[in-house]
Amino acid sequence: MDAGYSDSLPAGTNLTTRVYAQIRSDILSGRYSIGEAVTELGLAKELHVSRTPVREALRQLELEELVEITPNKGAVVTGITAEDIQDIYEIRSLIEGMAAERAAKEATDEDIAKLTEIVDLTRFYLERKNYDQLKTMDGQFHQLLYSMSKSRMLKHILRDLHNYVGRTRGASLKSEGRAQSSLEEHQAVLDAIRSRDGELAKECMTRHVNNTAKNVLKHHLQSQQGE
Repeated sequence: MDAGYSDSLPAGTNLTTRVYAQIRSDILSGRYSIGEAVTELGLAKELHVSRTPVREALRQLELEELVEITPNKGAVVTGITAEDIQDIYEIRSLIEGMAAERAAKEATDEDIAKLTEIVDLTRFYLERKNYDQLKTMDGQFHQLLYSMSKSRMLKHILRDLHNYVGRTRGASLKSEGRAQSSLEEHQAVLDAIRSRDGELAKECMTRHVNNTAKNVLKHHLQSQQGE
């Protein structure tokens, strides 16, 4: 296996799934640009596999509408558009508010202690302007909150939506004042959960997701104009 494969997949995962996960990750991270053509042969060489798992992976990605396959021409990356980002955050604002409300009711004291530690570390890294760690802390905050909701369906749906906009979300934290605002919004969600106030947790999380959406979309459009 090539060292570039995602380490998040469990050992024993079949080859097609691993190839799919790697290509998908490369598309969402921006390694392949929207409109860029990719071929079975080129990807197979890059990933050190035969063309068969690449072909199957591209078919899965076509179903997900991340690539468009034209017979005898190969695949073209469609990626994530501004319209997709708007849709993702509109869905997230509804479902993530629900997850926060549930978390306020279901979270254990240990869950709340872990969430508090993440917020404290976010403050630590913000003071040092360590944006790579800020992105990591942001991801951990949301992933833990999804788990705290005690709903497998919410956790899986939200994790996937969160990953779709990972690249732009991380870069947008560097926008002036956004990292500080995001920290304050996370703190408000934490305070509501600690108080076991589900309605307030839902309100704070919905506001946070909506504010993030505005900033991410603005950054995405600016990056598209700069290409």
